[in-house]
Amino acid sequence: MNYQIIIKRIDTVNEVEGYWSDEDYIQLLEKFNFPDAATAEKKNLPELLEMAISDYEPNEAAEILLAYKLGEELNEGQIEQISHNMLIDKVCEEYPEIHMQARLFHINQLLYKAYNGKFPNTKASVVHFSMTPTDGEVKELTAENVLKLLNKGLSDRNLIKRLFEDQMTKNIPFPTAEGIVWELSTKDNVNFSLVTSENWINNEDIIASEFESVLEEIEEED
Repeated sequence: MNYQIIIKRIDTVNEVEGYWSDEDYIQLLEKFNFPDAATAEKKNLPELLEMAISDYEPNEAAEILLAYKLGEELNEGQIEQISHNMLIDKVCEEYPEIHMQARLFHINQLLYKAYNGKFPNTKASVVHFSMTPTDGEVKELTAENVLKLLNKGLSDRNLIKRLFEDQMTKNIPFPTAEGIVWELSTKDNVNFSLVTSENWINNEDIIASEFESVLEEIEEED
């Protein structure tokens, strides 16, 4: 199917609003031994958590947050190693398990705020765009569909294109797209917002803001 693509703008942000729920804040406050978290005013929860975190050594706080979000996928040794690496490296951009990078970003930015910059500052991109079919009905698009359709508008220097050239340009599955695209939202399946790491897509990656692209049916591997 043919699509007309318009990339409207890319916003660079330090945090993704709404990622941490009130329930997250309450559970984390309890893990950081903050009393009466459940009865605190909801609007104060983020600030209370930052205060509670800052009472701990940075790597200890990182371990608690990592165990909370990734404890079912990482063992204690991995969590301890990452907690130390986070103080010196942008782990959320470098970690090889791409499906974990979003959670590592959100943890990193919570620590960055709580410790006033002891952790490296990482950024996310919110890409606003439209994808309008020119020869068929509007259909629901997946993260994989969207990345393939954006390919023509991205520079050859773009990290996704460099690491996943075949998946971006050929008619083959691209399962890693679900880890690269942290959030994909739309109300009409035409106008979209996509959240990802600035490392994956940023303003300098865009070489065309309006272009046509073709989405082919994926040939499933036998």
